[in-house]
Amino acid sequence: MGIRAILSKPFANFVVSKQKKWASDPSGTQQKVFKYLIDKAKHTAFGKDHDFASIKTYEDFKKRVPVRDYEELKSYIKKVVDGHPDVLWPGKPLYFAKTSGTTSGIKYIPISKESIPYHISGARDALLNYVYNTGKSLFLDGKLIFLSGSPEMEMKNGIHVGRLSGIVNHHVPGYLRTNQKPSYETNCIEDWEEKLDTIIEETIDQRMTLISGIPPWVQMYFDRITAKTGKKIKDVFPDFSLFVYGGVNFEPYKAKLFESIGKKIDSVETYPASEGFIAFQDQQDSNQLLLLLNSGIFYEFIPADEYFSENPTRLNIEEVQLGVNYALIMNTNAGLWGYSIGDMIKFVSKDPYRIIVTGRIKHFISAFGEHVIGEEVETALKFAVSKHPETEVIEFTVAPQVTPKEGLPYHQWFIEFNKYPNDINAFREDLDAEMVRLNTYYDDLISGNILRKLEITPMKKGAFIDYMKSIGKLGGQNKLPRLANDRKIADQIEQFKQG
Repeated sequence: MGIRAILSKPFANFVVSKQKKWASDPSGTQQKVFKYLIDKAKHTAFGKDHDFASIKTYEDFKKRVPVRDYEELKSYIKKVVDGHPDVLWPGKPLYFAKTSGTTSGIKYIPISKESIPYHISGARDALLNYVYNTGKSLFLDGKLIFLSGSPEMEMKNGIHVGRLSGIVNHHVPGYLRTNQKPSYETNCIEDWEEKLDTIIEETIDQRMTLISGIPPWVQMYFDRITAKTGKKIKDVFPDFSLFVYGGVNFEPYKAKLFESIGKKIDSVETYPASEGFIAFQDQQDSNQLLLLLNSGIFYEFIPADEYFSENPTRLNIEEVQLGVNYALIMNTNAGLWGYSIGDMIKFVSKDPYRIIVTGRIKHFISAFGEHVIGEEVETALKFAVSKHPETEVIEFTVAPQVTPKEGLPYHQWFIEFNKYPNDINAFREDLDAEMVRLNTYYDDLISGNILRKLEITPMKKGAFIDYMKSIGKLGGQNKLPRLANDRKIADQIEQFKQG
């Protein structure tokens, strides 16, 4: 056992003991964060505009600070991007995380000197919780790969700009740098396919123990290794024992990924965002994510069914209920205030507060008032696969077909199968029946002959990779939306369906 593996165990004990302390007082922890944020930012332009000096309570805050998305906060962010100090947070940010918005074009999310340590400690503590709960630490002595965006950055008015994964790459602790893959030079390659081929060259003969990345891009890495070697991943990397992922629900990818590996291995889910590191899986026997209440973020929650109302209910951590979908609102130590990140979460535990991510607040299908969300389509697909265990799904997305050439409208499921169900009609029936069970509005529309049962459009092998390549979003942190309320994506991916 190497020095990293040995020292990680007492360090894990220390980190988890601190974690248990703040988790045991969630209300007090969030209140401390709230007071710190308000006091720190009261002399900024935003703080003055919203009278932070007179805010004493959360109720005061709600009266003065509205909920905004990026577009609505853009006038302030533009001033920060233009180089003005003390706008949203004291001074200037250390970085801008550059992301692509569906409606806002390129987004510049500020990361401050106060917030960057939490981006690092969130990922670190996810691994240390794994060490603490399982006693397994040997993976720290092997090679670790993080499939991420380029660490190269540009300058904008004296502030570094780059992808979040690239920014974080600059802050990997020194004790991990010597066993981190790929090399800096390889990470800087912009073309994803060229980068992937180079990563394979650098890693194929190494003792890889931990692999991290968004599941579909890790799958692409595995597929190319298998094509090159003719072997399962377990035979190429016999010491590979831990998969760390985030960004998407793992369930739709799990069967194919483990089939490629050739055995089941442990996995840890993380919930990082450019706006802050939000949660991570802290138990191996559950997919629930521990909400990080002590990471420089004061959270608010809006019931999802009220989100588009004029005056939606805003709740703090004390007021949430289990089993309810909430839009996640963040107030951060990088200067985002009443900021709607666009995600929906659901609390599944209050002791400690644990969540699952249930979808994107603007990613839904409600062409006829059904309001189908990501959690429902993922759950339904998982159910159908369980009923047809020979089936393996690589990727999928769903869109409404409002004006079919004939017959009633329907929901169109674009599915790329690795292994087809033996009876695709039975698979379709089970998928639709589960959607009916999960969503009463969908049930009403089917039984009322407003919609007909869903249709499945099988896709060519590699269809979604080819689609992402065609729109310039192959690899890195890019994700395919699970569902949409229009046919912008659907009409483009039709060209990749099976002939």
